[in-house]
Amino acid sequence: MNLHKLFEDYLVRLKKIKLSHKRYLYKKIDFSQKLISVLGQRGVGKTTLMLQYLKENFNNSKKALYISLDVPALASASLFELAKEFEQYGGELLVLDEVHKYENWAGHIKQIYDQLELKVIFSGSSILQIQKQDSDLSRRCMIYHLENLSFREYLLFQGKKFESFTLEEILTNHIEIAQEIGAKIKPLPYFKEYLKYGAYPFFLEGFESYHQKIIQILNTILESDLTYIENIHIKEIKKLKKLIYLLAVSVPFVPNITDISQSTSISRPKVYDYLELLERAKIINSIRSKEKGYNLLAKPEKIVMQNPNLSFAVSKDANIGSLRESFFVNQIKNCFELEKSFLDETIYASKKGDYLVNNRYIFEIGGKNKSYKQIENLNNSFIAADDIELGFGNKIPLWLFGFLY
Repeated sequence: MNLHKLFEDYLVRLKKIKLSHKRYLYKKIDFSQKLISVLGQRGVGKTTLMLQYLKENFNNSKKALYISLDVPALASASLFELAKEFEQYGGELLVLDEVHKYENWAGHIKQIYDQLELKVIFSGSSILQIQKQDSDLSRRCMIYHLENLSFREYLLFQGKKFESFTLEEILTNHIEIAQEIGAKIKPLPYFKEYLKYGAYPFFLEGFESYHQKIIQILNTILESDLTYIENIHIKEIKKLKKLIYLLAVSVPFVPNITDISQSTSISRPKVYDYLELLERAKIINSIRSKEKGYNLLAKPEKIVMQNPNLSFAVSKDANIGSLRESFFVNQIKNCFELEKSFLDETIYASKKGDYLVNNRYIFEIGGKNKSYKQIENLNNSFIAADDIELGFGNKIPLWLFGFLY
């Protein structure tokens, strides 16, 4: 493909892009950097975010070019030579989408970085581990992760604008914050909608086909992305689907590795590998105890789906307890993903209560009648309660944790 055709295709895409709703990450990215990557699960809005930046800062200028590398015609083209030619014609910024679909993408991008003056922004699957691909590239690159919509963003995309709050602000001032929000909307009906349909921006295209689109995303991750990135044999995909279904229909899942192995015909060692892979793919969240920490070969204390929408898409029999915990874990982990800490101690399974957050706060997740029995006499302990608009004392509305980012 020549540059003229690539630029034509880019302009067609750019015309369709609206600037009215931007994801939370847009303002967090340092676009002055020479090399930037945006990783995330399919469907969360990586392409739109990059095209919004191009429209807002370059519009129809030929100094910028967007290329999607999942186009078969590009498979035999040299990415470095394309970039070199683009720079010779005055190009300044090259935006590359779906890099994991291009063979030896890391090598080409490193060559572009080392030999050309071009700035590069690239996106890829959340499964990518750039450090494993090329340690030299990872040192040069600013890596950002785009997560699914928060409950606050879901409301924003429907024209209801609210600010985000820190965890400490919510814990300290949850009554005042909930009153302020409650004066403008009735949060509970929107929250029930969000749990079912709100994690991905394409909810704006209608609820009717929403879960089918999630199924398509899951199939693409399993059948395409995993085979590209991790060389998973196609015969293993059916086992992985069975594993995902097993996790989706369970109550907040306390895994028994032997049972999982027998139910899915996956060997015990492979179960650990696949659980880690599904977590990187943003399909599940595995929660370990603080004592077990980072030992990937240690059994997780609890497994929940990465976001509640996935449970509804995979099965119509989603467990309410699992949905609540899936939401809480999702919003906490996504919020603190922006903090590039050396050790991730965002959330652990707790012996008393459900979760230990930031090594300081203990949370019990439940319905509106959830008592303090399991966390009584514990410092910094809270209940995140569903089905309440307003909290009291250390009982906080569950939906309010959707305002963290």
